[in-house]
Amino acid sequence: MVPIMKKIIDIFNDKERTYSFEIFPPKTDKGYEHLLHIIEGLCKLNPDFISCTYGAGGGKRDKTFDIAEHIEKNHHVASMAHLTCVLNTKEEIKTILEDVKSRRIQNILALRGDPPLDNPHWQPTENNFKYSSELCAFIRQEYKDYFGIGVAGFPEGHILCKDKKRDAQYLKLKIDSGADFVITQLFFNNQDYIDYVQRLKKLNVRARIIPGILPITDYQNLQRFCNLCGATIPIEIKKIFEPLQGNPEETLNAGIDFAIRQCRDLLAKGAPGLHFYSLNKLSPADKILNAVRI
Repeated sequence: MVPIMKKIIDIFNDKERTYSFEIFPPKTDKGYEHLLHIIEGLCKLNPDFISCTYGAGGGKRDKTFDIAEHIEKNHHVASMAHLTCVLNTKEEIKTILEDVKSRRIQNILALRGDPPLDNPHWQPTENNFKYSSELCAFIRQEYKDYFGIGVAGFPEGHILCKDKKRDAQYLKLKIDSGADFVITQLFFNNQDYIDYVQRLKKLNVRARIIPGILPITDYQNLQRFCNLCGATIPIEIKKIFEPLQGNPEETLNAGIDFAIRQCRDLLAKGAPGLHFYSLNKLSPADKILNAVRI
């Protein structure tokens, strides 16, 4: 069966809001087989697209493109493959993009990426792209309009650039270099997202800024993750979830309730959709989406 070959920016032309999921390549073959079942469940929710990270969590990088191809070929849902500058030379990036194109995948999330845990001191050379804006420019120059290009946005500023105005200027550079839309890092204070969109509008950025949503299912894991990525855990979150530590069921219920309230508020304030970080699970993203989709 031939993949649907649909760019996400074309979906935007038909829909005022989009609803989507992110998954990641598992570390093991057993995990991969389990993910295929999760993908089937996610696709039954009729998402507008599903993105797959580039070997996150120790997963195999080549599996990213296998998964993206599987989603389109077997489920008729648009997929987006993540691609990072880290560890890849410019020539390797070209080879990867040719592979992606041969699979008839048309959406790329262009990222700088972080050095892997087993090579934390990796640094780019003249043979590497240093920034995602350079990767965007290369994709657009080499492939014209074949690929739709998404990029990451940081409502609270990037962990390496906490100057929010400067971070917004870097985002504008990505758009000017060829990117079509933005998916944000997770956040829990919706005002951070609203302010971010306004900063970008002042820079004449008109691309869609889709908020990234992480349902809270484990408060301790959330703390560790936010420390790594630089996201803030607001007082409201601490008051809700600190007393629930050690109670997985209550934590899950509270996480669903908070995410529903967060999503409804974002949509009411004009967010052009929602992108759920599913963590390779069907639930609770399914419950949240069903509650907030309009």
